Amino acid sequence: MKMEDVKMAEDYMVRATAALDAVRAFAVTTGELTETARKVHNTSPIATAALGRLMAAGLMMGSMMKGEDDLLTLKITGDGPMHGVLVTANSHADVKGYVYEPGVLLPANAQGKLDVGGAIGRGTLYVMKDLGLKEPYVGQTELVSGEIAEDLTYYFAASEQVPSAVALGVLMNGDNTVRCAGGFIIQLMPFAPEEIIAKLEERLAKLPSVTSLLDRGMTPEEILSELLGDMELTIHERQPVFYRCDCSRERVARAILSIGKEDLSQMLADGEPIEAGCQFCNKKYRFETDEIRKMLMGA
Repeated sequence: MKMEDVKMAEDYMVRATAALDAVRAFAVTTGELTETARKVHNTSPIATAALGRLMAAGLMMGSMMKGEDDLLTLKITGDGPMHGVLVTANSHADVKGYVYEPGVLLPANAQGKLDVGGAIGRGTLYVMKDLGLKEPYVGQTELVSGEIAEDLTYYFAASEQVPSAVALGVLMNGDNTVRCAGGFIIQLMPFAPEEIIAKLEERLAKLPSVTSLLDRGMTPEEILSELLGDMELTIHERQPVFYRCDCSRERVARAILSIGKEDLSQMLADGEPIEAGCQFCNKKYRFETDEIRKMLMGA
């Protein structure tokens, strides 16, 4: 399956503000791109749910960055059987990701839902932002539940001091394909009035799950309207979202060179070609010994 510039026509994200800019909001629908990721990685339902949730979050958090070349990486590591999930996104609504153990299976949790928290276990959430500076920004927090939305809510409060409500979800069909996926992030600015905060908290408490809203056919705009419709909600942008892997032979060659001349010379002595794969799209790249020798000479 080719992954170059795969555009999901049904998937898009909106950015909005409300309450005279005291609230900023993001909402996204990602069912098609989550299904694409499921096919690419052959993920189990639990792994699909974990990857889909983190990709939706990555898209919304990536859109918070300003620079053309800014890159966001979200990584979750845990002691559960899934071991972890990694997603990268940029400010252009491109996202890609993978699960460490894509075939993990577990019984449903006490609520009868996919046990993403049990599959991830106890661990750490890492948020890395490459903003073109000398060193990337790296924030990390311990996982609260492993269910991802709650963990990101805690991260925003603890690491960025931004009170936030994060909702993420993936709903599966009976045949283990993706029925719908997406989420929203609502954030309060420091000057948000108490009455706005109280009203928003009350509505969030009553709001059904984000997957039930998406399964009803509600759009990202309609979901935000449900929460913020009478607070002078303003939609600023509607942007298609993409599952896009930007790997290339040249990029993989640079990664191979980073192994070091000594180790590469030893591989050359063995007389075998090197095959390297991309974890995001599973594409394989094969480098013959003559090509490796030329790479070493040019290094």
